Amino acid sequence: MKNGVINIYKERGFTSHDVVAKLRGILRQKKIGHTGTLDPEAEGVLPVCLGTATRLCDMLTDRDKTYEAVLLLGQSTDTQDTTGTVLKCADVCVTEDEVRRGILSFVGRYEQIPPMYSALKVGGRKLCDLAREGKEVERRARQVTIYGIEIHKIALPEVRMSVSCSKGTYIRTLCHDIGEMLGCHGCMKELVRTRAGRFLMEDSLRLSEVERLRDEDRLSEVILPVDQVFAELPMVRLTEQSAKLGHNGNPFGKTHTAEPDPPDGQVRVYDHQGCFIGIYGFDPERNQYRPVKMFYEKQRETI
Repeated sequence: MKNGVINIYKERGFTSHDVVAKLRGILRQKKIGHTGTLDPEAEGVLPVCLGTATRLCDMLTDRDKTYEAVLLLGQSTDTQDTTGTVLKCADVCVTEDEVRRGILSFVGRYEQIPPMYSALKVGGRKLCDLAREGKEVERRARQVTIYGIEIHKIALPEVRMSVSCSKGTYIRTLCHDIGEMLGCHGCMKELVRTRAGRFLMEDSLRLSEVERLRDEDRLSEVILPVDQVFAELPMVRLTEQSAKLGHNGNPFGKTHTAEPDPPDGQVRVYDHQGCFIGIYGFDPERNQYRPVKMFYEKQRETI
C-alpha cells in the first residue's frame, strides 16, 4: 500500500469523490481520501491522502488556500455561480474604480453565510440536498478571513482576481456578496484553486499523468511522505531507551529525547532509528510532549 500525499489537479467536470474513485482504480488501493471538496465545475489543486496519510485529511483541510476566480456582475443565481438558475438581473452601472474599491474592502475578516448549494449539514442533512428539494433553511454566518485579493483584470461585467483565504471560505459566496455590496448582483463564472497549504498548482498532476507514472514505476517520485507534510516543524528524536514511549503514543519529557535543547511547541517525533512516529505538542504545565496525531503503526508500510 502506498502512503503519503499526492497533489492532484482536479479537472472540470469531476467531483472530488470522482477523483478519489479513479485514483483507487489507478493505484489499486482503497485507503484514499481527499482534503477539501472542489465543485464539479471548479478545477485545480486537490491534495489526496494515501494509506496512513488519510489521518491527515482533517489537518490539510484546515490549511489556507488561494484561488483564481472570475466574478460576473449583473446577475445572481440560486447556486451563486453561473451553473444555477438566474434569480435577479441588474445593469452594471458602477465604475472600475468603484468595483476595485468594493472588492478590496472584503480583505480581512468578514461574516459569510454559507450557500444552500454546499456540502455543509443542517440537522444531519446536506444543504445541497435540501436545496435540490426546493427547501431553504436558515444558515448561521461564519467568520472567514480574506488574506488578500489581487485584481488581474477588470472588463465589466467580468473581473478576474486571485483570492487568498482561510478554510471554509466560499468563493461563490464572496462573488455574490461583492455583487450585492456594489448594488448590481454578482456570481462566480470560473474558479481554479491554485494553492492548498503547501501544495501548488504548478506541481499538481492530472489523473492521466498519475497513470503514466504508475506504468513507469515512478510514483514514489510524486508521493510526498507523511512527515514531509510537516516539514516546517522542528524534529525531535527519541533515545533508544525511550522509543517505546513514542511507539505507544505516550507522553514523554525533554530528557527522553536525544536533542541537547529540544524546542517547545509542535514537533515531528522520530525514534532512534529515524522512523517517523507522529506530531507532538509540548505542554509547559506538565513539562512534557503530548501526542497530537500518531502515525507510527501504519508508517511501517512503505511507499
